[in-house]
Amino acid sequence: MGLRRFFAVFKARNLEFLRDRSALSWNIVLPVLIVFGFAFAFSTGGQNLFKVGLLSPQQQSPGTEHFLQLKHIQFIPVEELEPAITKVERHQLDMLLDSRSGRYWINDQSTNGYILEQLLRGGDNPLDKQTVTGEPIRYVDWLIPGVLGMNIMFSSLFGVGYVIVRYRKNGVLKRLKATPLTAVEFLTAQVMSRLWLIVIVTSLVYAGTNLLVGFRMYGSYLTLLLVLVVGTFSMICLSLIIAARLSSEETANGLLNLISWPMMMLSGVWFSLEGSPPLIQQSAQIFPLTHMIEAARAIMIDGAGLLDITPHLLIMLAMSVVFMTIGARSFKWE
Repeated sequence: MGLRRFFAVFKARNLEFLRDRSALSWNIVLPVLIVFGFAFAFSTGGQNLFKVGLLSPQQQSPGTEHFLQLKHIQFIPVEELEPAITKVERHQLDMLLDSRSGRYWINDQSTNGYILEQLLRGGDNPLDKQTVTGEPIRYVDWLIPGVLGMNIMFSSLFGVGYVIVRYRKNGVLKRLKATPLTAVEFLTAQVMSRLWLIVIVTSLVYAGTNLLVGFRMYGSYLTLLLVLVVGTFSMICLSLIIAARLSSEETANGLLNLISWPMMMLSGVWFSLEGSPPLIQQSAQIFPLTHMIEAARAIMIDGAGLLDITPHLLIMLAMSVVFMTIGARSFKWE
């Protein structure tokens, strides 16, 4: 690879983005407005829907049958005890119930937990109460990885895929074809240029909003940065598939929206998929945005370490290799 040619294209793309003040401002302002809007709207931390984690959902002990038939309670099957107890501590679950043994866990600081306990113990049921303590996870704490992930998705798809299609339509790529620049050098410069810009802008947005909102952070910032870099790289590589051959901006815009909207709806940006049908949860795993958001939330909310999120990182890297290979092999200058 010719480093001089690579850095020439890399520098030109950086300058083009930085001189586009409207695009730069929108990438910073949009996530900030969303974060502060939800922080204000959900400042009370109240939830209308009761969430009960359910161990051994196929078996019922005496005293739980009536409770399990109540309406307006979302019963979420859980497989492991300790992670579920942690969710009760952080108010992500209002109660954890082992329907086989009759044990249940509530947070002594949770209003919802107290109400559910009264419903559960409506009679003299032989149930074993376990009490935990912990601070609540606000909706804005849960939301911030999704908002930043969504912003990264749009910046990657439209900032690389749409731009390359525009270059092809305007004849820029045709002129570059006449130079010694290779397709690999051009695409690598586009990817690296967008990668570092998105990482810097996203980090600044997170740091700025964190100073005012104060997000929960139980894991490592370095691990979170690694997720940001790998996730952004994967999203940019995905855009290369659209950018490889199209010359119509309208078609590219339609296809990019066709990719981005399902990801925004199914990757857990706005709401948790926990408790949703298994088919929906499985379908969401095909999107790199899902793995980026899940890994970031695991670090920030659950205190996950590098080993815990390694499966997400490996999946995103594998996706990146596939996307990059398809994009590079199908790329055309004209």
